[in-house]
Amino acid sequence: MASTQQCLASLARLSLSTPTRAALPTIPKFLVPSVGASQVRYATNNSHKGGAKKAPKKKKQYKFFKSWDLSNQQQFSLCDAMRYLRAVEVGQPPLTVKYEVHVKLRTKKNGPVVRDRVRLPTPVKTDTRIAVICPEGSALQEEAKNLGAVMAGEETVFEAIRSGNFSFNKLLCHTESEGALRKANVGKLLGPKGLMPSGKTKTITNNLEATFRDMIGMDEYRERNGVVRMAVGQLGFTPRQLAENIRVFMAKVKSDIGKLDDTTPKMVEEVVLSTTHGPGLSLNAEFAPTDDKIKPEDLESVM
Repeated sequence: MASTQQCLASLARLSLSTPTRAALPTIPKFLVPSVGASQVRYATNNSHKGGAKKAPKKKKQYKFFKSWDLSNQQQFSLCDAMRYLRAVEVGQPPLTVKYEVHVKLRTKKNGPVVRDRVRLPTPVKTDTRIAVICPEGSALQEEAKNLGAVMAGEETVFEAIRSGNFSFNKLLCHTESEGALRKANVGKLLGPKGLMPSGKTKTITNNLEATFRDMIGMDEYRERNGVVRMAVGQLGFTPRQLAENIRVFMAKVKSDIGKLDDTTPKMVEEVVLSTTHGPGLSLNAEFAPTDDKIKPEDLESVM
């Protein structure tokens, strides 16, 4: 039988022990509210990161080169333009300054280009140096040298091109050496300088004498970005000489335009005259100066 002290000790332990709580009922997870996550709403689906993105707006593609309205633009007669351009070039060596004509064409961007040669009444470039690609040790090489070529042959010309020795500013290729020209792989060196012979430029020929006669004293021109540019005179040229050169050049350009297909319309829109260091002045197809005190003869003297 337990003693009185043992009974009291058992009662003390029971009074100090943590009372047991009733078990809480289990709640399903889908009924428990999400406290940490906050719901985000968007006005439209496109503002959400996962929404569909707008396609970039395509730029409008124009078929023709850009043109301007010339009705309100100031234009000059040839003598007036020469007068202002000569004033800009005061102090410059007359032989180093060139008059240049820029012919703006109304044409398509992907259409054929105007490209040809013209012989001006008063030549601008007098330092034509021609090299000829032809078989080494042949009669053609001897003929080219007799015609005045500064260099003739195949490997002789190719080695000079690879070494950067461009002692010529025109290059012809005889039809017998056309294959050797392709195998030489010098197109990357000649192309940027505009010296690569081709059938379009009539620099691949089987008649050296006729081609020499055509090239000496003739100037090349080509349309780029809807504009045909060419030097038509030196600063010391008289107004009559410059006018005649421009007249012949414009007639040749219009003749080349007339030979193109009717499906590619092309027409002259504006003619601009400039100098090496001067601005470009739009011409109005007139010759005489507007100032009565100035005569064309006054523009013939050395500045």
